[in-house]
Amino acid sequence: MSTVTEVTSQLAEFPEGAAVALRIHPDSYFDVIRAVEAFSEKKDIYVIYITFTLPSAGILNVLKMLDVNIDRIFFVDTISRLMSGTIAQSDQIIYVESPTMLENVMLKIEYLSKVGDIESKGAMVVLDSINSMAIHNNVKILSEFLHIFVNSLRTKQFYTAIMAMEEPGNEDVTNLVNFVCDASITVEDTGEEE
Repeated sequence: MSTVTEVTSQLAEFPEGAAVALRIHPDSYFDVIRAVEAFSEKKDIYVIYITFTLPSAGILNVLKMLDVNIDRIFFVDTISRLMSGTIAQSDQIIYVESPTMLENVMLKIEYLSKVGDIESKGAMVVLDSINSMAIHNNVKILSEFLHIFVNSLRTKQFYTAIMAMEEPGNEDVTNLVNFVCDASITVEDTGEEE
C-alpha cells in the first residue's frame, strides 16, 4: 500500500474535530500533503495549510505538478515574507508578516473559515511543522497557542493535523504535540516512487 493511500485511510478513521499528529520523515512531506488532499476530497472538505516551513507558492507549484486539485486549498503563509520578502499574488494565499505572530495566524484562520462554504462544508487545518514553529517561538507561547488553536478548531468540527519531523532530542515539542492531539500517525520514508 502506498504512503498516500495508507495515511489517507488512517485519517478517515478519525471523527470530525479530531486533532492528529503526523510524525513524518522529511522525505515523506509531499506524500503526506497528497494524503491530506486525498482525504479532504473524499470527505468533501477544504484544506487550510499554515506554512511555517515552506513558502506556499512553492507548495502550490508542486501540487500542480502532481496534478492535485487545488481548488479547495488555502494557505496562511507565515514564512514567505521572512525568507524572501516577495510574495505571490493569489486568492488562495493569506500572508502573515512573521512566524512569531501567532495571534494573526488565528485571526486569518477565523477569516478563512467564513469564506465561501468552508464553514458549512468543513476543513482540515494543517500546521506544516511544529518543529519550524518551535524555532521561531518559545515553548510556553507555543503551548498556549496550540491549546487555544486546536480547541477553537474543535468547536468548528474542523480536523487538525500537526506535522512533526522525527528529530531526536526534541522532547518539549513532542510533549506539546502529544498534549493537544487525540492520536498520531507515524509516516516512515519508504523511498517509494508513485
